[in-house]
Amino acid sequence: MTAQEIHDIIKAQFSDAVLEVKIEGARDPFIKILPEKIKDVAQFVRDHAQMKFDYLMCLSGVDYKGKLGVVYHLYSLTHGHKIVLKVEVSTDTPNVPSVESIWKSANWHEREAFDLFGIHFEGHSDLRRILLPDDWEGHPLRKDYEVPEFYNGMKVPY
Repeated sequence: MTAQEIHDIIKAQFSDAVLEVKIEGARDPFIKILPEKIKDVAQFVRDHAQMKFDYLMCLSGVDYKGKLGVVYHLYSLTHGHKIVLKVEVSTDTPNVPSVESIWKSANWHEREAFDLFGIHFEGHSDLRRILLPDDWEGHPLRKDYEVPEFYNGMKVPY
């Protein structure tokens, strides 16, 4: 199935949720989705007989300077095709529905994006820091992050 066919099926089912599509000339074709609809779209593309996106290869947080994003790289082990879904949220209210109930591998990836970017995944079963200490302040992969001079009385070597 081509990226265009995947887009057409998603667009037919969720016409109001598709914000942008980049297929031609894209190394990884993507479809940008309204953040509040990502869980519905994810469930749909996993269960749809022609798509069967049963493997979440990667979920990454992104700082677009002024907006935060989540990028979902999906693959169908059944059919051998792939697609990328994207959402963008404001840095002031970075809330995105969790897809952990759809792909269990999202658990770790969402926790990492929460820890390093501050993206809050609504409905996640255990959303807490995974790489940094619980008392760490801020989210170090945000472009506006300032490395603290000290952490627990120790000089930070940056």
